[in-house]
Amino acid sequence: MDELIQAGLRLWQALVAGDIWMLVPALRHQVLFWVVAIGILPLSLVILGIFKALPLLDRHLETTAMFCIYMGIAMIIFVEVIRRFVFSVQAPWSTTLPPYLFLLLTWIGCAYNVKLRTHLSFGEVRAMMPPKGQLALSFLDAILWYVMAVVVVVATVRLTATSASNYQLLLGTDNVMRWWFYIIVPISWLILYARVIENLIEDVRKYQAGRALTAGNELPRE
Repeated sequence: MDELIQAGLRLWQALVAGDIWMLVPALRHQVLFWVVAIGILPLSLVILGIFKALPLLDRHLETTAMFCIYMGIAMIIFVEVIRRFVFSVQAPWSTTLPPYLFLLLTWIGCAYNVKLRTHLSFGEVRAMMPPKGQLALSFLDAILWYVMAVVVVVATVRLTATSASNYQLLLGTDNVMRWWFYIIVPISWLILYARVIENLIEDVRKYQAGRALTAGNELPRE
């Protein structure tokens, strides 16, 4: 316990000092799992509260981000293919930027699928279960997503800090840092878990009201 407290204090001191070289070794300690495990739920609730306060953001955040990222990938590939095979020139970053944009597209899209309940959830099996069983599976969903969120956030926060401390540049560029892309992954998972909580609250309210719970894979429309 004393070791965890000391590691937590070192992590706090590194954050307050804003020293990335102090932060990287502090993040390697297992105390980060405890910090993330405790912090994910309140941070996700804050994000959910922001969504409820700003309905426009709630409705269009993921879709707008996905559209812009996807169009960016498409335009880069389209333009650079023409430049390469017609004019024999090519931007050096044109082959390295799209994979990082696709990384963002993947996890933002994952949060959007959770919002719509179109992720893999065995909806046909759930539809055949009684309401109590469906509600129990909704809580199981939330627990499993929570465990995965902790693992992903810890891993990507460490990766982000390591990348920032080494000044890793996006290949083909002079001033675009890789950690700018890496940091979006834990943020996307916080948004994702906010959507998980949103679905769970909706299911609990429907159960209490005696209404049918929403089964997964129903492809709802906004």
